[in-house]
Amino acid sequence: MKSFILGVLGCSLVLSAQAFYSASDDVVELNPSNFNKEVLQSDSLWLIEFYAPWCGHCQSLTADWKKAATTLKGIVKVGAVDADQHKSLGSQFGVKGFPTIKVFGANKNKPEDYQGGRTSQAIVDGAMKSLNSLVKDRLSGKSGGSGYKQSGGGGAGSKQDVVELTDDNFDKMVLQGEEVWLVEFFAPWCGHCKNLEPEWTAAASAVMEQTKGKVRLGAMDATVHQAVSGRYGIRGFPTIKIFRKGEEPEDFQGGRTRGDIIARALELFSDHAPPPELLEILSEDTLKKTCVDSQLCVIGVLPHILDTGAAGRNGYLEVMTKMAEKYKKKSWGWLWTEAGTQMDLEAALGIGGFGYPAMAAINSRKMKFALLRGSFSETGIHEFLRELSVGRGSTATLGNGSMPKVHTVAPWDGKDGQLPEEDDYDLSDVDLDDDDFLSKIEL
Repeated sequence: MKSFILGVLGCSLVLSAQAFYSASDDVVELNPSNFNKEVLQSDSLWLIEFYAPWCGHCQSLTADWKKAATTLKGIVKVGAVDADQHKSLGSQFGVKGFPTIKVFGANKNKPEDYQGGRTSQAIVDGAMKSLNSLVKDRLSGKSGGSGYKQSGGGGAGSKQDVVELTDDNFDKMVLQGEEVWLVEFFAPWCGHCKNLEPEWTAAASAVMEQTKGKVRLGAMDATVHQAVSGRYGIRGFPTIKIFRKGEEPEDFQGGRTRGDIIARALELFSDHAPPPELLEILSEDTLKKTCVDSQLCVIGVLPHILDTGAAGRNGYLEVMTKMAEKYKKKSWGWLWTEAGTQMDLEAALGIGGFGYPAMAAINSRKMKFALLRGSFSETGIHEFLRELSVGRGSTATLGNGSMPKVHTVAPWDGKDGQLPEEDDYDLSDVDLDDDDFLSKIEL
């Protein structure tokens, strides 16, 4: 009986930890089934929290999020997505940490990151500021919709982002191009194709933007362009195939909502994207551009070249390059510098007391950083970054809350270090028997 009671209590504790919001709250629980209708097709302003049940910061936010939702009821919609369970929605909107709060305003396919505080008052103030901005835009005649043309079925997206493929252009665009393609083969009379059209259109716009054109969505009327359709054995509609240069096409196995399509497209993009370049910090521009353009920038501070030689330094750089490859889907920035070269940066990160090599990860948007406490190895760095990527790990404010000063330096030439040359003294003219000379040496 005792074990049974403990088991029930254990289940209750787990359920209570995961049940952040209920039907009695004013927070709307969102998922792939209702997100399109509730949010993307809505004229309302939405504040949406993307959370994970195991995230401590998410648990701390719950009470304030509920209070804000109640305060904003009838004015601004407040929702929540369990992005740990519904990963497709998190991927669709670039969610990489928890909790992430986004503002879905005029352009529902391109929400803005909420930058305010996490108290109920700050959330309400931020919502009203966004609402005021939205109203002003509408009053001035700017579009209050999604920012995309409306296509059939009521979905948001631009038909121009769906490439119309034909027997004439298919080989050149799809087979010979460098992009990854998702191609829908359809028939105009097909009811399922008509239902897919708004989802495909909306996904095409989002994928075009988020992959910078590296993944494209196309559509081919298989009843007209039968040469290509016959080549790939298209017999049912709609059929979706994935094309990668130099590889055999594969069938698309995912769901048919825009979220499912976008998530699969982003997976394809990440799989084929090159790892980020590991850059040496040579100027202020290098640091600022890399850190501002990335959600996180990882900085290695390597020992002086005289301490390691070229072989030792290249070993450290190889470890960082491997980790950049491992975490390339995160689109983080990767930088390195030599110990003692950027002292202001080291001071801001508090690196000096831990020895070299050292590593820090900076979130320039929040002006926060975290230090690697473990070993400078693939295992140690992986543990460090894995903790940060799921919202864990100890962080601190960066220096005085701004990016530190960086000095312009010459790049490493890839060679071993050279000891500074010592001055040579010519003693050939000195009489070593001279008592005066000897007395000077003794002194």
